Amino acid sequence: MPTPRFPFLQRLNDSLRPTWVRLAPRERLAVLLAAAVVGLALLWGLGVAPALATLRQAPEQHRQLDAQLDAMRRMAAAAQQLRQQGEGQSLSPEAARRALQQATTDTLGSTAQLAVQGPQATVTLRGATPEALARWLEQVRINARVVPVQADLQQTADPAGWTGQLVLGGPGLGAGN
Repeated sequence: MPTPRFPFLQRLNDSLRPTWVRLAPRERLAVLLAAAVVGLALLWGLGVAPALATLRQAPEQHRQLDAQLDAMRRMAAAAQQLRQQGEGQSLSPEAARRALQQATTDTLGSTAQLAVQGPQATVTLRGATPEALARWLEQVRINARVVPVQADLQQTADPAGWTGQLVLGGPGLGAGN
């Protein structure tokens, strides 16, 4: 007689067979139905329900991932545009200082004071609005080719905005960043 593949199942079968034989046909049918219900519940709980939940969540996850991909593509296009803008065009430190001063005056107005020393510029803010600060940062990044290298800002409630200092540096002011 060949050796069974799963000896523990053989032992279980051997121990349950006498009990099974003693059961009436209706009891056997009830045990089979109960085992089928338990088996179907396990199949549903472990196999089908998680797959259905994943399928229900897939469209929303797909929309979120598409939005992230679109944002990344826009950022990549902006970076490429900036790279192309900067190729072959050198900006003198004096032109960068003028662009920085112009952007500060036009965008931040009286809420900012600019001080340029060598390859760095320090901007002191007093209640600059978030929108104006964002526009100003974009303008100085593109036109003066400088970026913040240090920031010490606090959000203020009255007037609503930002107060503190930003230190800027970059190739526009003569730094090799």
